[in-house]
Amino acid sequence: MIHQYINNGYHIVLDVNSGSVHSVDALLYDAVEVLAKIVPDMEKPMPLTDDQKKAVREALVCKYSEEDIEDALSDIQELIDAEELFAADIYKDYVIDFKKRQTVVKALCLHIAHDCNLACKYCFAEEGEYHGRRALMSFEVGKKALDFLIANSGNRINLEVDFFGGEPLMNWNVVKQLVEYGRSQEKEHNKKFRFTLTTNGVLLNDEIMEFCNREMSNVVLSLDGRPEVNDRMRPFRNGKGSYELIVPKFQKFAKSRGEKDYFVRGTFTRNNLDFGNDVLHYADLGFEKLSMEPVVAAPEEPYSIREEDLPQIMDEYDRLAKEFVKRQKEGRGFKFFHFMLDLSQGPCVAKRLSGCGSGTEYLAVTPWGDLYPCHQFVGNEEFLLGNVDTGVVNTKVRDEFKLCNVYAKEKCKNCFARFYCSGGCAANSFNFHGSITDAYDIGCEMQKKRIECAIMIRAALAEDEENN
Repeated sequence: MIHQYINNGYHIVLDVNSGSVHSVDALLYDAVEVLAKIVPDMEKPMPLTDDQKKAVREALVCKYSEEDIEDALSDIQELIDAEELFAADIYKDYVIDFKKRQTVVKALCLHIAHDCNLACKYCFAEEGEYHGRRALMSFEVGKKALDFLIANSGNRINLEVDFFGGEPLMNWNVVKQLVEYGRSQEKEHNKKFRFTLTTNGVLLNDEIMEFCNREMSNVVLSLDGRPEVNDRMRPFRNGKGSYELIVPKFQKFAKSRGEKDYFVRGTFTRNNLDFGNDVLHYADLGFEKLSMEPVVAAPEEPYSIREEDLPQIMDEYDRLAKEFVKRQKEGRGFKFFHFMLDLSQGPCVAKRLSGCGSGTEYLAVTPWGDLYPCHQFVGNEEFLLGNVDTGVVNTKVRDEFKLCNVYAKEKCKNCFARFYCSGGCAANSFNFHGSITDAYDIGCEMQKKRIECAIMIRAALAEDEENN
């Protein structure tokens, strides 16, 4: 399967099955475009047929010289022989074993606090309550959650625990106790905990920063960008904006972490479709690791992203990508999460095909110890898997998540992005279509654009390195 596009003047050819990316000239791009309509994926490299070569010559003879066309055909054959063009899908039979695979839990999202000191207007957690009542996780429940993770992690050594909310710092003493408990169990069970924390920053202080710098492998700092954007969507409950309070704290925190192992993460809505300006605002504040996610909200919400917004959003990603390249070349670059694309086929096959592992390898734990597939399913009793005392008892739902992969989703089967997005978010799919094996269409379009931009950036920076 071939995907081609032109972005910022770069002619990109992506061989989807092999993951090979080629930045080519216009002739080679046009030749591949002709062949993509008539050459199937090859189980093994084969020479182009005379008819296939003839089709290229006839299509391009009025535009390019015969000699140049022959050179292009020769280059294409070399790529085919190297299994970097028209390659076979080597993963399609792998998913047969997914349901049979032993379930090994490797990560928990601990809802340490179902409470929050902000009133973010788009919050799916309803100010931290998750369709229920306000609550803080006790140390006893958290301890059982860590014990559950250790007991169900099999031979996996590295385990991940994310302190989430609501606002985790509203239950800070329990966070510290659980980190201490986790560390005390590492040697005995041959495990290594990687703790992370997501915070709105309101309660950040020097003691918390020092502890996080020592114990948290990563922290996510929630901020929506420019003051007027942030304060419109992330106010306190009395309506006052939060920007002025939290930005200095975040700047101090990021600096104290050596400008690494953190992300400033925002959410953009229909109110700021020029979200690239918010990302650049982060960078201008001195932050270097950035993320900006599209809001996922019911269509009737005034701030929800709609299909008619997509052209503007696509243009905004293109604009941001060009500015990303420009700043990188000027020596004032930053990292943007959605442009950090792994082109080396690094993640394991299961991750490429099924994504985050929600419902199987990754679970969310409520303050009462209930287990859900992920934080976005919390409060939906249909997806209650069990609790930290019983473990997973709703194996029917767990098995449905086991089969949630790019080959189970009709919309993914012929999508060039499938091995990069891994089928997208199961929660978004369910919320918009009622099935975890569908796909959230608006999210798909944005993801495809981000991938195209990320590949263009790699091509542009590689060209710059060659020229210097």
